[in-house]
Amino acid sequence: MGFGVLEDRYLAAPPGTATINTSGPAEDSTIDSSSLKKDGNIILQPQPSDSPNDPLNWSRIRKETIMVILAFASGVTTALGPMVTPGLPLVAMKYNVSIDLVASLIIGFLAFWIGFTTFFTAAGANIWGKRPFFVISTVLLLATNVWGYFTTSFVSLAVMRVVQGMASAPLETLVTSTVSDMYFVHQRGTRISIWGCMLASGVLLGQTIAGAIITNISFEATFGISALVFIPILCGIYFFVVETTYYGARPTGKKLAPEEKDMSFLDDDEEKDTYRQQLRIFRGRMSAESFWKNAWKPVPLIAYPAVLFSTIVYGSYFTWLLTISVLSVSVFTAPPYNLNPAQVGLTNLPLLVVSLIGAPLSGWLADAIAKLMARRNNGIFEPEFRLTLMVPATLFATIGFLGFGMSTSMGAPLVWPVVFMSIHSLSVPFASTASLTYVIDCHPKDANQAFVTINFTKAVFTFAATTYANGWMAQVGPRGVFDAITVVNLCVCALTVPAYVFGKRFRSYVARSAFGQRLSN
Repeated sequence: MGFGVLEDRYLAAPPGTATINTSGPAEDSTIDSSSLKKDGNIILQPQPSDSPNDPLNWSRIRKETIMVILAFASGVTTALGPMVTPGLPLVAMKYNVSIDLVASLIIGFLAFWIGFTTFFTAAGANIWGKRPFFVISTVLLLATNVWGYFTTSFVSLAVMRVVQGMASAPLETLVTSTVSDMYFVHQRGTRISIWGCMLASGVLLGQTIAGAIITNISFEATFGISALVFIPILCGIYFFVVETTYYGARPTGKKLAPEEKDMSFLDDDEEKDTYRQQLRIFRGRMSAESFWKNAWKPVPLIAYPAVLFSTIVYGSYFTWLLTISVLSVSVFTAPPYNLNPAQVGLTNLPLLVVSLIGAPLSGWLADAIAKLMARRNNGIFEPEFRLTLMVPATLFATIGFLGFGMSTSMGAPLVWPVVFMSIHSLSVPFASTASLTYVIDCHPKDANQAFVTINFTKAVFTFAATTYANGWMAQVGPRGVFDAITVVNLCVCALTVPAYVFGKRFRSYVARSAFGQRLSN
Protein backbone atom coordinates (compact mmCIF):
# COMPACT_ATOMS: atom_id res chain seq x y z
CA MET A 1 0.00 0.00 0.00
CA GLY A 2 1.57 3.28 -1.14
CA PHE A 3 0.68 6.24 1.12
CA GLY A 4 -2.84 5.01 1.79
CA VAL A 5 -3.66 3.94 -1.78
CA LEU A 6 -4.97 0.39 -1.43
CA GLU A 7 -3.31 -2.22 -3.64
CA ASP A 8 -5.38 -4.28 -6.05
CA ARG A 9 -5.27 -8.05 -5.79
CA TYR A 10 -5.97 -8.60 -9.48
CA LEU A 11 -3.58 -6.20 -11.26
CA ALA A 12 -0.23 -5.03 -9.89
CA ALA A 13 -0.21 -2.11 -12.30
CA PRO A 14 -3.70 -1.03 -13.44
CA PRO A 15 -3.88 1.65 -16.16
CA GLY A 16 -2.40 4.84 -14.70
CA THR A 17 0.07 3.12 -12.39
CA ALA A 18 3.56 3.63 -13.83
CA THR A 19 7.21 3.23 -12.92
CA ILE A 20 8.71 6.70 -13.23
CA ASN A 21 11.69 6.48 -10.91
CA THR A 22 14.70 4.17 -10.88
CA SER A 23 15.79 4.92 -7.32
CA GLY A 24 13.99 1.87 -5.97
CA PRO A 25 13.10 -1.62 -7.16
CA ALA A 26 10.08 -1.70 -9.44
CA GLU A 27 7.26 -3.87 -8.22
CA ASP A 28 5.96 -4.59 -11.71
CA SER A 29 8.15 -7.38 -13.03
CA THR A 30 6.65 -7.04 -16.52
CA ILE A 31 8.56 -3.80 -17.03
CA ASP A 32 12.11 -3.91 -18.37
CA SER A 33 13.37 -0.55 -17.07
CA SER A 34 16.89 -1.07 -18.41
CA SER A 35 15.78 -0.42 -21.98
CA LEU A 36 13.47 2.50 -21.23
CA LYS A 37 14.21 6.12 -22.07
CA LYS A 38 14.78 8.36 -19.08
CA ASP A 39 15.22 11.95 -18.00
CA GLY A 40 17.88 11.59 -15.31
CA ASN A 41 16.47 8.95 -12.98
CA ILE A 42 12.89 9.64 -14.14
CA ILE A 43 11.53 7.00 -16.53
CA LEU A 44 9.60 8.67 -19.33
CA GLN A 45 5.92 7.76 -19.33
CA PRO A 46 4.61 7.31 -21.96
CA GLN A 47 7.70 6.07 -23.78
CA PRO A 48 8.39 8.12 -26.95
CA SER A 49 8.95 6.46 -30.31
CA ASP A 50 12.00 7.20 -32.45
CA SER A 51 9.94 9.17 -34.95
CA PRO A 52 10.81 12.89 -35.40
CA ASN A 53 7.07 13.48 -35.90
CA ASP A 54 6.18 12.13 -32.45
CA PRO A 55 5.20 15.21 -30.36
CA LEU A 56 6.92 13.66 -27.35
CA ASN A 57 10.22 14.10 -29.22
CA TRP A 58 9.74 17.74 -30.14
CA SER A 59 12.06 20.36 -28.68
CA ARG A 60 11.11 22.01 -25.42
CA ILE A 61 10.78 25.46 -26.99
CA ARG A 62 8.41 24.10 -29.63
CA LYS A 63 6.23 22.39 -27.05
CA GLU A 64 6.17 25.42 -24.76
CA THR A 65 5.31 27.74 -27.66
CA ILE A 66 2.30 25.61 -28.56
CA MET A 67 1.30 25.34 -24.91
CA VAL A 68 1.48 29.08 -24.25
CA ILE A 69 -0.41 30.01 -27.43
CA LEU A 70 -3.19 27.51 -26.74
CA ALA A 71 -3.36 28.44 -23.04
CA PHE A 72 -3.60 32.15 -23.90
CA ALA A 73 -6.21 31.50 -26.59
CA SER A 74 -8.17 29.34 -24.15
CA GLY A 75 -7.97 32.05 -21.49
CA VAL A 76 -9.25 34.75 -23.86
CA THR A 77 -12.02 32.41 -25.01
CA THR A 78 -13.01 31.68 -21.42
CA ALA A 79 -13.07 35.44 -20.75
CA LEU A 80 -15.84 35.86 -23.34
CA GLY A 81 -18.32 34.30 -20.90
CA PRO A 82 -17.96 36.27 -17.67
CA MET A 83 -16.48 39.45 -19.20
CA VAL A 84 -19.98 40.82 -19.70
CA THR A 85 -20.94 40.49 -16.02
CA PRO A 86 -20.06 44.12 -15.09
CA GLY A 87 -22.54 45.25 -17.75
CA LEU A 88 -25.45 42.96 -16.83
CA PRO A 89 -27.52 45.74 -15.18
CA LEU A 90 -26.89 48.06 -18.15
CA VAL A 91 -27.95 45.44 -20.71
CA ALA A 92 -31.07 44.62 -18.64
CA MET A 93 -32.06 48.29 -18.62
CA LYS A 94 -31.17 48.88 -22.27
CA TYR A 95 -33.33 46.03 -23.57
CA ASN A 96 -35.93 46.15 -20.77
CA VAL A 97 -35.41 42.56 -19.58
CA SER A 98 -34.63 41.07 -16.17
CA ILE A 99 -31.03 40.71 -15.01
CA ASP A 100 -31.60 36.97 -14.50
CA LEU A 101 -32.68 36.64 -18.15
CA VAL A 102 -29.58 38.53 -19.29
CA ALA A 103 -27.30 36.35 -17.13
CA SER A 104 -29.00 33.19 -18.39
CA LEU A 105 -29.00 33.97 -22.13
CA ILE A 106 -25.76 35.96 -22.38
CA ILE A 107 -23.60 33.90 -19.97
CA GLY A 108 -25.42 30.64 -19.25
CA PHE A 109 -26.38 29.93 -22.86
CA LEU A 110 -22.80 30.40 -23.99
CA ALA A 111 -21.59 27.90 -21.39
CA PHE A 112 -24.33 25.42 -22.25
CA TRP A 113 -23.57 25.45 -25.97
CA ILE A 114 -19.86 25.08 -25.30
CA GLY A 115 -20.63 21.92 -23.35
CA PHE A 116 -23.03 20.56 -25.96
CA THR A 117 -20.72 21.18 -28.92
CA THR A 118 -17.71 19.54 -27.28
CA PHE A 119 -19.30 16.13 -27.89
CA PHE A 120 -18.81 16.65 -31.61
CA THR A 121 -15.54 18.62 -31.66
CA ALA A 122 -13.79 16.05 -29.44
CA ALA A 123 -15.09 13.20 -31.61
CA GLY A 124 -13.89 15.01 -34.71
CA ALA A 125 -10.50 15.75 -33.17
CA ASN A 126 -9.97 12.03 -32.51
CA ILE A 127 -10.57 11.28 -36.18
CA TRP A 128 -9.29 14.31 -38.13
CA GLY A 129 -6.88 15.77 -35.57
CA LYS A 130 -7.03 18.84 -33.35
CA ARG A 131 -5.48 21.46 -35.65
CA PRO A 132 -8.50 21.98 -37.97
CA PHE A 133 -10.76 22.52 -34.97
CA PHE A 134 -8.39 25.03 -33.35
CA VAL A 135 -8.12 27.05 -36.57
CA ILE A 136 -11.87 26.99 -37.37
CA SER A 137 -12.72 27.83 -33.76
CA THR A 138 -10.49 30.92 -33.80
CA VAL A 139 -11.90 32.14 -37.14
CA LEU A 140 -15.48 31.82 -35.85
CA LEU A 141 -14.66 33.53 -32.55
CA LEU A 142 -13.19 36.45 -34.46
CA ALA A 143 -16.33 36.64 -36.61
CA THR A 144 -18.79 36.40 -33.69
CA ASN A 145 -17.02 39.17 -31.80
CA VAL A 146 -17.39 41.41 -34.85
CA TRP A 147 -21.06 40.41 -34.89
CA GLY A 148 -21.40 41.31 -31.20
CA TYR A 149 -19.87 44.74 -31.80
CA PHE A 150 -22.49 45.63 -34.42
CA THR A 151 -25.51 44.00 -32.73
CA THR A 152 -28.53 46.23 -32.10
CA SER A 153 -31.07 43.90 -30.45
CA PHE A 154 -31.20 41.54 -27.51
CA VAL A 155 -32.29 38.65 -29.76
CA SER A 156 -29.29 39.18 -32.04
CA LEU A 157 -27.00 39.33 -28.99
CA ALA A 158 -28.44 36.08 -27.58
CA VAL A 159 -28.15 34.26 -30.93
CA MET A 160 -24.57 35.50 -31.31
CA ARG A 161 -23.70 34.03 -27.90
CA VAL A 162 -25.09 30.64 -28.95
CA VAL A 163 -22.84 30.62 -32.03
CA GLN A 164 -19.94 31.94 -29.96
CA GLY A 165 -20.44 29.13 -27.46
CA MET A 166 -20.34 26.52 -30.22
CA ALA A 167 -17.18 28.12 -31.63
CA SER A 168 -15.52 28.17 -28.19
CA ALA A 169 -15.78 24.40 -27.67
CA PRO A 170 -12.39 23.29 -29.13
CA LEU A 171 -10.38 25.85 -27.17
CA GLU A 172 -12.25 24.95 -24.00
CA THR A 173 -11.83 21.17 -24.32
CA LEU A 174 -8.94 20.06 -26.53
CA VAL A 175 -6.10 21.92 -24.78
CA THR A 176 -5.91 19.44 -21.92
CA SER A 177 -5.59 16.44 -24.24
CA THR A 178 -2.92 18.36 -26.16
CA VAL A 179 -0.93 18.35 -22.90
CA SER A 180 -1.07 14.54 -22.82
CA ASP A 181 0.00 14.50 -26.51
CA MET A 182 3.22 16.44 -25.89
CA TYR A 183 4.26 15.93 -22.27
CA PHE A 184 5.28 13.04 -20.04
CA VAL A 185 3.49 12.15 -16.82
CA HIS A 186 5.97 13.97 -14.57
CA GLN A 187 5.59 17.20 -16.64
CA ARG A 188 1.83 17.47 -16.98
CA GLY A 189 0.93 19.11 -13.68
CA THR A 190 2.95 22.24 -14.43
CA ARG A 191 1.50 22.59 -17.93
CA ILE A 192 -2.08 22.03 -16.77
CA SER A 193 -1.49 24.76 -14.20
CA ILE A 194 -0.33 27.14 -16.97
CA TRP A 195 -3.61 26.47 -18.73
CA GLY A 196 -5.51 26.89 -15.46
CA CYS A 197 -3.70 30.16 -14.80
CA MET A 198 -4.81 31.50 -18.18
CA LEU A 199 -8.40 30.38 -17.53
CA ALA A 200 -8.48 32.13 -14.15
CA SER A 201 -6.92 35.22 -15.71
CA GLY A 202 -9.58 35.16 -18.42
CA VAL A 203 -12.42 34.95 -15.91
CA LEU A 204 -11.01 37.66 -13.63
CA LEU A 205 -8.96 40.01 -15.81
CA GLY A 206 -11.58 39.87 -18.55
CA GLN A 207 -14.14 41.36 -16.17
CA THR A 208 -11.71 44.04 -15.02
CA ILE A 209 -10.88 45.18 -18.55
CA ALA A 210 -14.48 44.83 -19.71
CA GLY A 211 -15.71 46.93 -16.77
CA ALA A 212 -13.51 49.83 -17.85
CA ILE A 213 -14.55 49.44 -21.50
CA ILE A 214 -18.26 49.33 -20.62
CA THR A 215 -17.99 52.42 -18.41
CA ASN A 216 -15.87 54.52 -20.78
CA ILE A 217 -17.03 53.34 -24.23
CA SER A 218 -19.96 50.91 -24.46
CA PHE A 219 -21.04 47.37 -23.74
CA GLU A 220 -20.72 46.42 -27.42
CA ALA A 221 -17.14 47.69 -27.51
CA THR A 222 -16.07 44.73 -25.36
CA PHE A 223 -16.73 42.47 -28.35
CA GLY A 224 -14.99 44.83 -30.79
CA ILE A 225 -11.81 44.84 -28.72
CA SER A 226 -12.04 41.07 -28.25
CA ALA A 227 -12.14 40.74 -32.04
CA LEU A 228 -8.88 42.66 -32.27
CA VAL A 229 -7.29 40.30 -29.72
CA PHE A 230 -8.30 37.25 -31.74
CA ILE A 231 -6.40 38.48 -34.82
CA PRO A 232 -2.90 37.75 -33.38
CA ILE A 233 -4.30 34.59 -31.74
CA LEU A 234 -5.39 33.34 -35.18
CA CYS A 235 -1.94 34.06 -36.59
CA GLY A 236 -0.25 32.25 -33.69
CA ILE A 237 -2.47 29.19 -33.97
CA TYR A 238 -2.12 28.95 -37.76
CA PHE A 239 1.66 29.31 -37.89
CA PHE A 240 2.74 27.57 -34.68
CA VAL A 241 0.06 25.19 -33.35
CA VAL A 242 0.64 22.19 -35.62
CA GLU A 243 -1.06 18.83 -35.25
CA THR A 244 -0.16 17.11 -31.95
CA THR A 245 -2.20 13.93 -32.39
CA TYR A 246 0.13 10.99 -33.02
CA TYR A 247 -1.10 7.59 -34.15
CA GLY A 248 2.27 5.91 -34.70
CA ALA A 249 3.50 2.99 -32.58
CA ARG A 250 5.37 3.65 -29.34
CA PRO A 251 7.49 1.23 -27.29
CA THR A 252 5.67 -0.34 -24.39
CA GLY A 253 8.69 -1.23 -22.27
CA LYS A 254 7.20 -4.63 -21.48
CA LYS A 255 9.49 -7.63 -21.25
CA LEU A 256 9.23 -9.78 -24.36
CA ALA A 257 9.68 -13.50 -24.73
CA PRO A 258 12.83 -14.55 -26.69
CA GLU A 259 10.75 -15.41 -29.77
CA GLU A 260 8.85 -12.09 -29.70
CA LYS A 261 9.87 -8.97 -31.57
CA ASP A 262 9.29 -5.41 -30.46
CA MET A 263 7.18 -3.98 -33.31
CA SER A 264 7.06 -0.50 -31.81
CA PHE A 265 10.10 0.79 -33.66
CA LEU A 266 8.82 0.31 -37.20
CA ASP A 267 8.84 4.09 -37.62
CA ASP A 268 12.61 4.43 -37.05
CA ASP A 269 13.17 5.62 -40.63
CA GLU A 270 10.13 7.88 -40.82
CA GLU A 271 10.97 11.17 -42.50
CA LYS A 272 10.35 14.40 -40.64
CA ASP A 273 7.43 16.44 -41.95
CA THR A 274 8.42 19.71 -43.57
CA TYR A 275 7.09 22.96 -42.12
CA ARG A 276 4.75 23.29 -45.10
CA GLN A 277 3.37 19.82 -44.44
CA GLN A 278 2.90 20.67 -40.78
CA LEU A 279 0.81 23.73 -41.71
CA ARG A 280 -1.80 21.62 -43.46
CA ILE A 281 -5.15 22.18 -41.80
CA PHE A 282 -6.77 18.99 -43.06
CA ARG A 283 -4.87 15.69 -43.24
CA GLY A 284 -7.83 13.45 -43.97
CA ARG A 285 -8.92 10.73 -41.57
CA MET A 286 -6.21 9.96 -39.03
CA SER A 287 -8.28 7.23 -37.39
CA ALA A 288 -10.71 4.63 -38.65
CA GLU A 289 -12.93 5.04 -35.57
CA SER A 290 -16.60 5.92 -35.97
CA PHE A 291 -17.41 9.62 -35.53
CA TRP A 292 -20.78 8.91 -33.92
CA LYS A 293 -19.32 6.30 -31.59
CA ASN A 294 -16.76 8.88 -30.48
CA ALA A 295 -19.48 11.51 -30.06
CA TRP A 296 -21.46 9.13 -27.82
CA LYS A 297 -18.45 7.86 -25.85
CA PRO A 298 -18.37 10.70 -23.25
CA VAL A 299 -21.79 9.66 -21.96
CA PRO A 300 -20.82 6.20 -20.62
CA LEU A 301 -17.41 7.55 -19.55
CA ILE A 302 -19.15 9.21 -16.61
CA ALA A 303 -19.32 5.68 -15.13
CA TYR A 304 -15.52 5.67 -14.74
CA PRO A 305 -14.87 6.66 -11.10
CA ALA A 306 -11.91 8.93 -12.01
CA VAL A 307 -13.96 10.77 -14.65
CA LEU A 308 -16.96 11.07 -12.33
CA PHE A 309 -14.82 12.46 -9.52
CA SER A 310 -13.01 14.96 -11.75
CA THR A 311 -16.29 16.01 -13.37
CA ILE A 312 -17.92 16.84 -10.05
CA VAL A 313 -14.86 18.57 -8.55
CA TYR A 314 -13.80 20.64 -11.56
CA GLY A 315 -17.38 21.47 -12.57
CA SER A 316 -18.34 22.64 -9.10
CA TYR A 317 -15.19 24.69 -8.44
CA PHE A 318 -15.45 26.49 -11.79
CA THR A 319 -19.15 27.10 -11.17
CA TRP A 320 -18.46 28.59 -7.73
CA LEU A 321 -15.89 30.94 -9.26
CA LEU A 322 -18.38 32.15 -11.86
CA THR A 323 -21.21 32.31 -9.29
CA ILE A 324 -19.19 34.60 -7.03
CA SER A 325 -18.37 36.77 -10.04
CA VAL A 326 -22.03 37.10 -11.03
CA LEU A 327 -23.32 37.66 -7.48
CA SER A 328 -20.57 40.13 -6.62
CA VAL A 329 -21.95 42.41 -9.35
CA SER A 330 -25.34 42.50 -7.61
CA VAL A 331 -23.72 42.92 -4.20
CA PHE A 332 -21.21 45.63 -5.14
CA THR A 333 -23.57 47.74 -7.29
CA ALA A 334 -26.07 47.94 -4.41
CA PRO A 335 -25.76 49.82 -1.08
CA PRO A 336 -23.56 50.14 0.89
CA TYR A 337 -20.95 49.71 -1.89
CA ASN A 338 -22.64 51.42 -4.90
CA LEU A 339 -19.83 50.63 -7.36
CA ASN A 340 -20.02 51.33 -11.10
CA PRO A 341 -19.08 48.67 -13.71
CA ALA A 342 -15.45 49.81 -13.90
CA GLN A 343 -15.09 49.68 -10.11
CA VAL A 344 -16.76 46.25 -9.98
CA GLY A 345 -14.22 45.06 -12.53
CA LEU A 346 -11.36 46.36 -10.40
CA THR A 347 -12.46 44.20 -7.47
CA ASN A 348 -11.21 41.23 -9.52
CA LEU A 349 -7.60 42.43 -9.61
CA PRO A 350 -6.67 41.01 -6.17
CA LEU A 351 -8.26 37.70 -7.23
CA LEU A 352 -6.15 37.73 -10.37
CA VAL A 353 -2.94 38.33 -8.42
CA VAL A 354 -3.77 35.45 -6.09
CA SER A 355 -4.58 33.18 -9.05
CA LEU A 356 -1.30 34.06 -10.76
CA ILE A 357 0.47 32.90 -7.60
CA GLY A 358 -1.71 29.86 -6.96
CA ALA A 359 -1.70 28.43 -10.50
CA PRO A 360 2.06 27.94 -10.93
CA LEU A 361 2.37 26.89 -7.29
CA SER A 362 -0.31 24.21 -7.68
CA GLY A 363 1.28 22.98 -10.91
CA TRP A 364 4.73 22.77 -9.39
CA LEU A 365 3.36 20.98 -6.33
CA ALA A 366 1.37 18.53 -8.48
CA ASP A 367 4.53 17.32 -10.21
CA ALA A 368 6.87 17.68 -7.22
CA ILE A 369 4.60 15.76 -4.84
CA ALA A 370 3.96 13.06 -7.46
CA LYS A 371 7.70 12.54 -8.03
CA LEU A 372 8.47 12.62 -4.30
CA MET A 373 5.75 10.12 -3.42
CA ALA A 374 6.72 7.88 -6.34
CA ARG A 375 10.36 7.91 -5.26
CA ARG A 376 9.37 6.83 -1.76
CA ASN A 377 6.96 4.27 -3.17
CA ASN A 378 9.70 2.15 -4.80
CA GLY A 379 9.55 4.26 -7.94
CA ILE A 380 5.87 3.52 -8.54
CA PHE A 381 3.61 6.47 -9.46
CA GLU A 382 -0.09 6.35 -8.68
CA PRO A 383 -2.46 8.97 -10.19
CA GLU A 384 -4.07 9.29 -6.75
CA PHE A 385 -0.96 11.12 -5.55
CA ARG A 386 -2.30 14.15 -7.47
CA LEU A 387 -5.32 14.32 -5.16
CA THR A 388 -3.25 15.57 -2.23
CA LEU A 389 -3.81 19.06 -3.69
CA MET A 390 -7.46 18.82 -2.63
CA VAL A 391 -6.42 19.50 0.98
CA PRO A 392 -5.49 23.18 0.41
CA ALA A 393 -8.31 23.50 -2.14
CA THR A 394 -10.90 22.51 0.47
CA LEU A 395 -9.43 24.75 3.16
CA PHE A 396 -9.22 27.89 0.99
CA ALA A 397 -12.68 27.39 -0.52
CA THR A 398 -14.36 26.95 2.86
CA ILE A 399 -12.76 30.08 4.32
CA GLY A 400 -13.59 32.07 1.19
CA PHE A 401 -17.26 31.07 1.00
CA LEU A 402 -18.03 31.60 4.68
CA GLY A 403 -16.10 34.87 4.84
CA PHE A 404 -17.67 36.38 1.72
CA GLY A 405 -21.21 35.50 2.81
CA MET A 406 -20.70 36.87 6.33
CA SER A 407 -18.88 40.06 5.32
CA THR A 408 -21.37 41.08 2.61
CA SER A 409 -24.37 40.29 4.83
CA MET A 410 -22.92 42.54 7.53
CA GLY A 411 -22.11 45.31 5.05
CA ALA A 412 -18.44 45.10 6.07
CA PRO A 413 -15.91 47.44 4.41
CA LEU A 414 -15.20 46.50 0.77
CA VAL A 415 -11.75 45.17 1.57
CA TRP A 416 -13.14 42.21 3.54
CA PRO A 417 -15.38 40.64 0.86
CA VAL A 418 -12.55 41.16 -1.65
CA VAL A 419 -10.09 39.42 0.69
CA PHE A 420 -12.41 36.44 1.09
CA MET A 421 -13.07 36.30 -2.66
CA SER A 422 -9.30 36.21 -3.14
CA ILE A 423 -8.91 33.37 -0.65
CA HIS A 424 -11.56 31.42 -2.51
CA SER A 425 -9.88 32.08 -5.87
CA LEU A 426 -6.72 30.51 -4.45
CA SER A 427 -8.61 27.24 -4.05
CA VAL A 428 -9.54 27.00 -7.73
CA PRO A 429 -6.11 26.25 -9.26
CA PHE A 430 -5.42 23.56 -6.63
CA ALA A 431 -8.76 21.81 -7.27
CA SER A 432 -8.49 22.21 -11.04
CA THR A 433 -4.92 20.90 -11.25
CA ALA A 434 -5.73 17.96 -8.96
CA SER A 435 -8.85 16.87 -10.83
CA LEU A 436 -7.61 17.42 -14.40
CA THR A 437 -4.18 15.82 -14.02
CA TYR A 438 -5.82 12.91 -12.20
CA VAL A 439 -8.15 12.08 -15.07
CA ILE A 440 -5.37 12.52 -17.67
CA ASP A 441 -3.11 10.15 -15.73
CA CYS A 442 -5.86 7.56 -15.26
CA HIS A 443 -7.27 7.61 -18.81
CA PRO A 444 -4.85 9.32 -21.23
CA LYS A 445 -6.32 7.61 -24.31
CA ASP A 446 -9.79 8.85 -23.41
CA ALA A 447 -8.69 12.37 -22.44
CA ASN A 448 -10.63 14.07 -25.25
CA GLN A 449 -13.92 12.38 -24.37
CA ALA A 450 -13.33 12.66 -20.62
CA PHE A 451 -13.05 16.41 -20.89
CA VAL A 452 -16.22 16.52 -22.93
CA THR A 453 -17.98 14.90 -19.98
CA ILE A 454 -16.30 17.32 -17.58
CA ASN A 455 -17.04 20.43 -19.64
CA PHE A 456 -20.63 19.50 -20.39
CA THR A 457 -21.33 19.01 -16.69
CA LYS A 458 -19.56 22.30 -15.97
CA ALA A 459 -21.77 23.96 -18.59
CA VAL A 460 -24.95 22.59 -17.00
CA PHE A 461 -23.79 23.72 -13.55
CA THR A 462 -22.88 27.15 -14.92
CA PHE A 463 -26.19 27.54 -16.76
CA ALA A 464 -28.15 26.69 -13.61
CA ALA A 465 -26.02 28.98 -11.43
CA THR A 466 -26.21 32.00 -13.73
CA THR A 467 -29.96 31.49 -14.24
CA TYR A 468 -31.02 31.20 -10.62
CA ALA A 469 -28.19 32.64 -8.48
CA ASN A 470 -29.42 36.25 -8.35
CA GLY A 471 -33.02 35.23 -7.63
CA TRP A 472 -31.84 32.85 -4.89
CA MET A 473 -29.71 35.55 -3.27
CA ALA A 474 -32.63 38.00 -3.40
CA GLN A 475 -34.65 35.53 -1.33
CA VAL A 476 -32.15 34.33 1.28
CA GLY A 477 -29.35 36.93 1.14
CA PRO A 478 -25.60 36.42 0.62
CA ARG A 479 -25.13 34.63 3.94
CA GLY A 480 -27.77 32.01 3.13
CA VAL A 481 -26.39 31.42 -0.37
CA PHE A 482 -22.76 30.98 0.62
CA ASP A 483 -23.47 28.95 3.75
CA ALA A 484 -25.33 26.50 1.50
CA ILE A 485 -22.53 26.52 -1.07
CA THR A 486 -20.02 25.78 1.72
CA VAL A 487 -21.92 22.67 2.79
CA VAL A 488 -22.32 21.44 -0.80
CA ASN A 489 -18.65 22.04 -1.55
CA LEU A 490 -17.53 20.17 1.57
CA CYS A 491 -19.60 17.19 0.45
CA VAL A 492 -17.96 17.39 -3.00
CA CYS A 493 -14.47 17.56 -1.48
CA ALA A 494 -15.25 14.59 0.78
CA LEU A 495 -15.36 12.43 -2.36
CA THR A 496 -11.57 12.80 -2.46
CA VAL A 497 -11.18 10.29 0.37
CA PRO A 498 -12.73 7.25 -1.39
CA ALA A 499 -11.21 8.37 -4.72
CA TYR A 500 -7.74 8.39 -3.15
CA VAL A 501 -8.00 5.24 -1.03
CA PHE A 502 -9.84 3.02 -3.52
CA GLY A 503 -8.68 4.69 -6.75
CA LYS A 504 -6.28 1.94 -7.77
CA ARG A 505 -8.94 -0.72 -7.26
CA PHE A 506 -11.44 1.36 -9.23
CA ARG A 507 -8.98 1.61 -12.14
CA SER A 508 -8.34 -2.11 -12.01
CA TYR A 509 -12.05 -2.90 -12.00
CA VAL A 510 -12.66 -0.64 -15.01
CA ALA A 511 -9.76 -2.21 -16.94
CA ARG A 512 -10.97 -5.76 -16.19
CA SER A 513 -14.69 -5.16 -16.73
CA ALA A 514 -16.43 -6.03 -19.97
CA PHE A 515 -17.83 -2.49 -19.97
CA GLY A 516 -14.38 -0.90 -19.81
CA GLN A 517 -12.91 -3.20 -22.43
CA ARG A 518 -15.85 -2.60 -24.78
CA LEU A 519 -15.55 1.17 -24.33
CA SER A 520 -11.79 1.19 -24.97
CA ASN A 521 -12.12 -0.72 -28.25
